This record gives sequence, C-alpha cells and structure tokens, in this order.
Amino acid sequence: MFFTSFAKPIDDNLRNFVGEIEAQSSSLSVLAARQFRYSLRQTPVEVSIKEPRQFNVLEEFIIRAAIEFQPPPTEDELASVLGLDSVFIKTTTATLRSLQTLSPTSPLTVTPEGRSFYEKGSVPQPPYPIQINAITDPLSDKITFQSESLNEIVINLPDLADFITIDNTIADITSLPLEEIQTSIQASGLALHVPEEGKIVTSCKVVASTQKIWRKISIFIIFDAFEDKLSIQIRNGQQILESASNWLEVLHAEGKISLQTLCKLSKETINCEPETILKQKNTEIEARLENIRTKSLETATKSDKKSVVCEAIQLRNGQISQAFLEVLNSAKSQILIYYPWVNQAVVNEKLLTLLQKLANRGVWILIGYGIARRQEDEDKPIPPEMEKKLRAIKTLDGLPCVQVLWLGDSHVKEVIVDQEIYLCGSHNWLSYRGNYLPLGESVYKVTIPLHVQEAYEFLANRFQNNAEKLWKNSLENRDYKLAIKSLCVWGALGMEDIALKEIQKNNWFELLPVWLNVALQGLKSKNLSGDSASFKTALSLLSQVSIEEAFIELLQQGWRKVLGAIAINNPETALNLLSDEVWVQFIRLKIVQESDSRNDFILYRT
Repeated sequence: MFFTSFAKPIDDNLRNFVGEIEAQSSSLSVLAARQFRYSLRQTPVEVSIKEPRQFNVLEEFIIRAAIEFQPPPTEDELASVLGLDSVFIKTTTATLRSLQTLSPTSPLTVTPEGRSFYEKGSVPQPPYPIQINAITDPLSDKITFQSESLNEIVINLPDLADFITIDNTIADITSLPLEEIQTSIQASGLALHVPEEGKIVTSCKVVASTQKIWRKISIFIIFDAFEDKLSIQIRNGQQILESASNWLEVLHAEGKISLQTLCKLSKETINCEPETILKQKNTEIEARLENIRTKSLETATKSDKKSVVCEAIQLRNGQISQAFLEVLNSAKSQILIYYPWVNQAVVNEKLLTLLQKLANRGVWILIGYGIARRQEDEDKPIPPEMEKKLRAIKTLDGLPCVQVLWLGDSHVKEVIVDQEIYLCGSHNWLSYRGNYLPLGESVYKVTIPLHVQEAYEFLANRFQNNAEKLWKNSLENRDYKLAIKSLCVWGALGMEDIALKEIQKNNWFELLPVWLNVALQGLKSKNLSGDSASFKTALSLLSQVSIEEAFIELLQQGWRKVLGAIAINNPETALNLLSDEVWVQFIRLKIVQESDSRNDFILYRT
C-alpha cells in the first residue's frame, strides 16, 4: 500500500476490507469506504406444485390409445375395445382430465403436459400449495425466492436512497409470466421447479402484504495506479455486486451522483490523491535505485574488488553497451527489459541476431515500454517496423519468443536477467549517438540478490497483470492470436501452470499444442522440470480431446517433442508420466502406434 487508510474517509469497520483490497496489488489504493443501508421488498407468495406419480395399467392404456389410435377413440369406443363397462373408463378419464393430462372434450386427446409425463412413465398428482417469499432487490434489479422470511432489523446507517435515486418499483408478481417465475425459482436454488423430474410450479399468487427489509451494503472508491483509473465498488460483505457497481459507475460518469456527497471525498482529494499515489509509486522506485547507488559506492571503496561476489557497481560511457550485450548473452532462461521508449539505434541487426540466438537456446524475452500514464497519450510509441522485427524472433518451435508490451508510467530503464543480474539507470542510457556511445550517463549493474529480487517482483508483476488483461480480452473475443501472446508471457514468467489452468478452466483445448510449445521452451532452458505437476494435468486433459479435432496433428507433435525433451534429461521421469490411462489416450489419439511399447517410445526419443 502506498500510504495508510486512516487519512482517508473510511468507516472504522471497513478498514480490514480496505487492507484486503490494497493487498491484492501494489497499484490499488482505496480513497474512501462508507457503509449504507438500502431497502429490499419481501412479498409472501403461494405457489402450486405438481409432482408425478407412476400411472396404473388402465391409465397407461387410455393415454397410449389416445396417442396411437387414429382417429382418437371416445370413452365408449375404448370401453368396447377393452370389454369393460364405460363407467370405469369415464371415471379414469375424468381423473386424467382433472390433472390436465387429457383434453377436456372427446375424443380422447393427450395434452402436451400429459404427453411429457407419459414419456416419463407417470401422470401428475393434484397440485399442492407451498408458501415462499419473493425478494425484490433494487440494486441487483431482480427478483429471487427463498423459503425463510428475512428478519426485520434496525440498521442505523445512512439511507442510500437519500444520495442516489433508486427505482423501488415492485413488479406485480401475479402479472409476471409463469415462465419467468419458474426460472427465478430455479435460479434461487429452491427445489420446487424441477421439470426434468416432473416437478412443476403451475401458479403463483400473493398471499400477504409486502414488507420493507433493510440490508447493509458498503461502497468503496478505488484508484488503480497502473490503470490510472478510478472505480466504484459496491459490496454485500465479501460479495462484490457487479451489476450495482457498474450502475453506480455509469451514474458517476453521467454526473448524476457526487462522490463528495456520497463518500465525503473532496474535489481536491479526488483530483490530487491519484497524482500523489502515482508520484509515490515512482518515489518507491527512486528509493530502490538510491539504495543501489549507495551500495555501488560501498563496493567502490572496497580494496579487494575480486572478493566481492554480490555487488552493485556503476558503469559509465563505453562500459554500458558492452555490459548490456554481455549480460543479455549470459541469459539462460529469461530476460525482462523495460524502456520508457525504444531507440532505433538499440534494435539493430547486432541485437536482433543476439536475441534470436537466445531464443534458440530456450530464453524468453519480455520487453515493456511506455512513459505516459495512458497508452493513448504515449507520444513515443515503438515504431511498427521495429516491433515487427522483434516479434519475428521465434522459438525453435515457432512461438514468438519476444513479447513487446506497453506497460507505461515509468522513466526507469531496467534489464533483469535470470533473476540474477540487474541493470538499471534513471537516465537515457540507451540513447546512443552514431558512434554507439552513451551520452555521458551511468548505469548500475547489480548482483545483490535482495535488490535484484525486489526489482524482479515489481517488473514481473506488471507483466503478469498485462498477461491477465490480454487473456481476458482473448476470452471475450475468442481471439486465438491474443491468447497465444498471453501464454507466452506466462511462460516467460515461469507461470506455465497458470496458463494451463486457464486453458482447462475455459475448455479452450485448441491452445494445448501452444502450451506444449511454451513448456518446451522452459524444458530447453531447464527453467521447467520434467516432473512438474503441470505435465500430469495436461496429460489428464487428453481424455477430453477428440481425434477429429483440427489441431490433433499439432497436439501429437507437441507431446512427442515434450516427452522427448524430458527423456533426454531423465528417461525415468518421462516413462513415469506414461501411466496405463495416459498410454490408452496416446494410442486413441495416435500419438503412438498400438504396436509401440512405452519403453521403446522413450528410448527412441533419447
């Protein structure tokens, strides 16, 4: 958190919630939090319910005859066929008509409801009544039903309706279509309307007057420093009321509510506090850099420089470009880079060749850029032709190895390699003249684990947040290319397990071959172990994949490569992944041939 909540208009009993919200991300700060009350409407209603019972032999015969005989018979004709007194037939048909199973007039015709029950081997019993409560919630703008009545309690809080116009119009329950009532009862979790079991709500009526019931809610005003965005959140306890929150944000955007009045936020606070937060965020970065500068001076005073293993040293002039390339070339698995902007002189053929070399040996590269707070305000975007060259760098398995992402709102230039080496500077240390020399500026090369880890966590968190946004957008639009970008960022951050969980959660199995190629890059760099639980999870998903899928060939190739990469380092680990269940799926999906043995399959790939 950037600063404590106590200087802000926050109700005392909401401080724990505020702490939880701000703990979710270093970019979040709650500017205000207040509690209110608002009123629900509770209306006692009586619903009639039909349930099935198994039909007897005569009922079954009558219904079957009404369905199959052409033309449909009368009661007398059916009695004649059966050799029974028509009184027996008429008594039974009268019962079936009272249950709406047969149409009210002769000849005998089965109603749609009767046919539905007959297909289940039953007929409906006479309906019986149950009293429940209809709850109208103006914030959720929906009606729910529950068995127990809400208790009337006194809540001494400000009434939200005094600040915001809330539509408390109660829908006339009896005027609602029966289908809508049935759907609401099902959604409320009451086992009163279960059509698949033949249990049906047939009517609903109001049986008592409506009561006003007070409920407590909380409103939070939240600022996201990374997004430079103010949002309003309404909660009922821990539950976020999404539709109500969106409604309040729309009202605020339209100027129909005042945060000053609603949450005691002054205009100065609304306008200035986000600016203060953003400045403090950069101040934290500067404090970290100042600590590094201090360490570099301590290192410089040591007489025996060779004895210094973990250090922070200052590089100047011609040392910078040489150190930059040497540090990149030392990478084994991961490079994170942040520039406010990328100079054409930096992304030259020499650097592109080096990055491709790194990609070939399993190194992921993430490049973040941007100095403006909003991407649309960025006056120095990466030139499209430069971005195209960077994205053309592929892994040996064809994935884009370099991801270029706008993160924004930082002037610091940073490079972190394998979470072991950190290059940083507060000046334009990558703005070179024609002789490729920096303009008399300095950079710090840090190998002190604590400082490297602090820098890594800060920058990695920003990349991770970006990946989550990309994934959300890819899901909304089912954008395959955008999804690949998300998976590659997660892979670069060593979060292959998160990528796989999202694929599984959203049943987007078309991305499994992509995930396997992401995992391959991790295996090559030895940043991902062959005994990772992710591989067992991925193998368990094979049973949900059809051999007819368009991506099946890519999936086959992917698993052969992955098992091969694992087997090269540890054949036993690869063999252990091939359980009986997995081997059955490998044969079904033609990843292997039926004549293959597990030992030969692994041996061939070593």
